[in-house]
Amino acid sequence: MRAVPFFRLSIAVASLSAVLVMAGCQSEPPAPARDTGALPTMERIALAANSCWFKSGDPAFKAYRLAPELNSFSGRPRILIVKRNSPEARPLAVIQAEGHPARLQAFGPLLNESIGSRMTSDIRRWAAGNSACKGAA
Repeated sequence: MRAVPFFRLSIAVASLSAVLVMAGCQSEPPAPARDTGALPTMERIALAANSCWFKSGDPAFKAYRLAPELNSFSGRPRILIVKRNSPEARPLAVIQAEGHPARLQAFGPLLNESIGSRMTSDIRRWAAGNSACKGAA
């Protein structure tokens, strides 16, 4: 067995030390990228809509309820806004996404009502990753 000369060993230790010191000086690791696929986007929207529109007791949404349909075999997860006392009736608003990155669509008669522009801005904000409830009237 051949001995490693001392100077080679000290160079290796010094190099390793330099690498560790440089690694310690690095800035914070980047935040994990937000998943922009259809399902994660619709999950973010559904959670925020439920929290901001329904569970908060917002009077603008008192007559409605949220009906999520996120497990979609069509690749188009969606959430429906339906009448509170008639959940089987035709949805008043449909918010859906497909693809990666997600392409959002929102349609239905509720979006043409006075709260429609607020809903649209909330949906866009939530899809972008900001779950704040800014639109409360």
